[in-house]
Amino acid sequence: MQFAIAGNIGAGKTSLAELLSKHYKWEPHFEDVIDNPYLDDFYVHMERWSFNLQVYFLNSRFRQLMSFNGSEKSVVQDRTVYEDAYIFAPNLHSMGLMNQRDFKNYISLFELMESMIKAPELLIYLRSSIPNLVNKIHKRGREYENSISIEYLSRLNERYEAWVSTYDKGKLLVIDVDNLDFVKNKEDLGFIIEKVDAEISGLF
Repeated sequence: MQFAIAGNIGAGKTSLAELLSKHYKWEPHFEDVIDNPYLDDFYVHMERWSFNLQVYFLNSRFRQLMSFNGSEKSVVQDRTVYEDAYIFAPNLHSMGLMNQRDFKNYISLFELMESMIKAPELLIYLRSSIPNLVNKIHKRGREYENSISIEYLSRLNERYEAWVSTYDKGKLLVIDVDNLDFVKNKEDLGFIIEKVDAEISGLF
């Protein structure tokens, strides 16, 4: 079975994917930020590198999804291919950071890939306020994230909420993480696991 965790930058997707994979013995698959050759350049000059970055993420996530085919293991994915196509690329386009020609090319490529993959059985969306995201981003101290603006995060949050409100590809679990510290607080993690258990029981 496929599970996926969605959410804005700094919402806690990677941490939760790690914790849930340990609890449920799922195989975790993470977003490629360490070996991504475009990320540093993108945050310095978004307009120049937006298309390259988005195609890189699209390719990386598509390859992940194709690797799940035929696997009997349950997997959990940190961020989904849908977020790239419905949130990040359209946001860059609307901000004038990806031109119309590149955006059309990108969406065409995504639609082809989407026809060949299946959606996760359960999507877990981590809802977070902007102050919470900013706090988490500063705490983890990734140098390339220092230039992320509050306006950029706010635009992404708006698109996330719009996307989640119409999501119909599978089961959806929304968790408000503003008042949760599931990394340090076992009770908070237990609260999330209870909610996930309830959703999983409904899948069988």
